[in-house]
Amino acid sequence: MRVVADTGICQGHRLCQGDAPDVFGFDEDADVVEVLVERPDESRRKDVATAVKYCPAFALSIEED
Repeated sequence: MRVVADTGICQGHRLCQGDAPDVFGFDEDADVVEVLVERPDESRRKDVATAVKYCPAFALSIEED
């Protein structure tokens, strides 16, 4: 899987960091999500999928390889 963040529509809620803090960071200067690990281990799928599902701005997605 590949994690994608659309920083053009991210509203900086940071909920994704609560679900997968090792995958999602935050760019304080730009006030948007930052993907720390673009291709996380498959064991992280559940938490990443939860972050994608509950992103209030729908700024996150998972692309399958």
